[in-house]
Amino acid sequence: MSALLAFGLAAIAFVPLDDRPVTLAMPVMLGRIAGVAVDTPPRALLGRFLQPGQPDAVMAWLNREAARRRPDAYVVSTDMLAYGGLVASRVPNATYADAVSRLRELAHLRMRAPRSWIAAYGTIMRLAPTGTPPGTPYFAPYPIWSYLQQYANLHDPPLPDEAAHAAQLRASIGAATFDAYLATRARNLAVDRLLVSMTAAGTIDRLVLGQDDAGPIGLHVAEVALLRREASGLPERATVEPGADELGAALVAHALAHRAGWQPRIAVRYSTPNGAAYQDPIEYAPVSTAIEALIGVCGGVTDDADPQIVLYVRVPDTSPAQDDAFVAAMGEDIAAGRSVALADLSYLVSYPQQATFARRILASGLAARLDAYASWNTNANTAGTALAESIATLAGRRLGTYDDLAHRTLTFVRFLDDYAFHDIVREDLNATLVAEGIADHTLLTPEVASALAQRDRALLWYYADRILPQLDPGYHLAGISTGLPWSRTFETSVDVAIAPNL
Repeated sequence: MSALLAFGLAAIAFVPLDDRPVTLAMPVMLGRIAGVAVDTPPRALLGRFLQPGQPDAVMAWLNREAARRRPDAYVVSTDMLAYGGLVASRVPNATYADAVSRLRELAHLRMRAPRSWIAAYGTIMRLAPTGTPPGTPYFAPYPIWSYLQQYANLHDPPLPDEAAHAAQLRASIGAATFDAYLATRARNLAVDRLLVSMTAAGTIDRLVLGQDDAGPIGLHVAEVALLRREASGLPERATVEPGADELGAALVAHALAHRAGWQPRIAVRYSTPNGAAYQDPIEYAPVSTAIEALIGVCGGVTDDADPQIVLYVRVPDTSPAQDDAFVAAMGEDIAAGRSVALADLSYLVSYPQQATFARRILASGLAARLDAYASWNTNANTAGTALAESIATLAGRRLGTYDDLAHRTLTFVRFLDDYAFHDIVREDLNATLVAEGIADHTLLTPEVASALAQRDRALLWYYADRILPQLDPGYHLAGISTGLPWSRTFETSVDVAIAPNL
C-alpha cells in the first residue's frame, strides 16, 4: 500500500462533469480497482440535470483538499468549474467574466500544489441545446431547441441550397433566442481558448477539449479548427478531439498510470477490415480518430507489435464469420497474457446485434476473461471507458493495490447497464410510458419517474440474477440499487454488491 493511502490521504481529487453514473461513479470505481482513492466534491454541489452545480463551492472544496489531504493528482472538469456542469454549459446563464474568475482559481491551486499533476477537461459546445418536454421553463424549450439543432447542423455559412431553410429556421427560433445561442457558443469558445493559454503557462499539466455530440458539418467546425491551431504548440499537453462523457474516466486512468510510473502500450483490433473508418453519426471523425486520441488521453501509446493491452472494437454489420475470427483473436490474446478490452459499437446501428453478441460472450465464458467491456453511447464514450477500466486494472496490479472484487463489480455493472438496460429494459420502460400516453421521455414528472424506477429495478434485478452466474459463477448478488438519475429513460444508475459463494 502506498504511503498516501496508508495515511488516509487522497491520491486523486476529481471534479466530475456532472452527477451521472458515467461521469461520476465510473471514475471513482476505476480508483477502487487500482486501490487508489478518488475523492469527489459532495454530490449536493454538483447539481442535477437542469439544475446547475455550485462552481464556487466546488472550487472551495478543491482548495480545502489541497490544504488538508494533499492529493498527488487533480482531474478537473472545467465545465463544472466555469458553468456548473455539462448541461449548464449550453445555456447563457454564466457570463464570461464569471467563468474566468472561477477558472483562474486553478492558478491558486497550482501554487498550493506545485508538485501535483493537474489535468483539466472541457467540452466544445454541442450543436443542440438540452432537449426538454414542451412547457418546461428552460432555455430554448421544445420545439425551439430542435430548430436550433437543425440550424447548427447546416454548413457555416449555409450553402446556397440551405439558405432558404436557414432563414426559415432563424425566423422560427426568434432573434433573441438565436442571438443568445450564438453568444453562448462564443463565450464557451473564449473559455476554451483561455484554458489553452493556462496550459501554456503551466497552470494545467494536461488539457483535453472534447467536442460534444456533433457530426462533420456545423457551427462547431470552425471552433474545432481554431482550438486545434492554438493547441498545436503544446503537443501531448493540450489536445482537441471527439468526445465528452468519457474524458473524466480517461484522465483518471492516466493519473493511475502516472502514479504507477507506467505508459501503457496499447494495440487496437477492429472486427472488420475497414472498421477504423466507421463514422459515428454524432461525431465529426471516424472511430479511429477518437480511439487513437483516447489512447493518449489515458496516458498510453499505440504499439501494435508488443502491446500490454489490446482494445477490440466491434463495429456495426460485422459478419458471422468475422465475429468468429474476432472472438478467436480475443481468446488468443488473453491466453498470451495480454489484457483485453472490448468496445462493442454495433448498437450504433442495431441493439439486437449488440445483444446477440453480449449473450454469445457471456454464454461462452469469454466475457469473464475480459479486463473491460463497454457497449453504450458514442464511440468515444464506449472506447474511452473500456480503455480506462483496463488501464486501471493493470495500474493496480503494478502498484500492488489491485482490488479484484472492485474489478469484477465494475465489469458486471457494465454488462448489466450497457447490455441488459439499454438492449432490453430501456425498451420496456419506453413502451410502458407510451402505453400510458407519455410520448416525451426526456424529463418525467416525479410521480411517473418514481413508478418507472421501481419497474427498472425489478427488471434489472431479474437480469442481474441471470448475468452474474455467467460472468462470475463463483459469486452471488448480495444487493442491488438502481434508479433513473435524471428522471428520464436515457440512462440508469446501477450500484451492486457481489460476494464470493461460501
